[in-house]
Amino acid sequence: MESASPQELKQTSQIEALFRHVGVLREGHFLLTSGLHSPTYWEKFRILQYPEHTGTLCTMIADRFRSDGPAVVVGPTTGGVILAFETARQLGIRGIFAEKDGDRRVLRRDFAIQSGEKVLVVDDVLTTGKSVMETLNAVRSMGGDVVGVGVMIDRSEVAPSFGTALFSCLRAPSLAYRPEDCPLCARGMALTKPGSS
Repeated sequence: MESASPQELKQTSQIEALFRHVGVLREGHFLLTSGLHSPTYWEKFRILQYPEHTGTLCTMIADRFRSDGPAVVVGPTTGGVILAFETARQLGIRGIFAEKDGDRRVLRRDFAIQSGEKVLVVDDVLTTGKSVMETLNAVRSMGGDVVGVGVMIDRSEVAPSFGTALFSCLRAPSLAYRPEDCPLCARGMALTKPGSS
């Protein structure tokens, strides 16, 4: 793995400071959308409520993938809708979203991807990669050519393999436990479910 350049370290420090400033990172005992338990929770909507900050993060994603020539940006509901729209706006292309349909995601509302069309997939917080993978499956089922995945925060302990480039505005590995292995449950800490998809 390559070490980060001084510019990348400075940018990472600034993004971390921004997240802390708006109170994105919470501590306690949380039930994540993935079903895992964690002592930390990244409340993405604390930052997504600010267009200026959201724009800064989407600029990072857009700049990383601009040269790959995406024609459309797709994000999973809910936070991914905001990121897809703003990233697409900055790239001057379409922004659409994939919605839950049972255990998968689909494109509705007359959204379409042409066979061979270059697609950038974006999401807010990456933990297990389930939402991203469901979105990738929806895109690929329509013949889309995925040029990359861009996320706001990659909190995964081991980044999942999506078969394409992965970029995160902030890489912040965070502990997550299966419910049966959770030490917070064993200590009797109350479980909080802060968000849902």
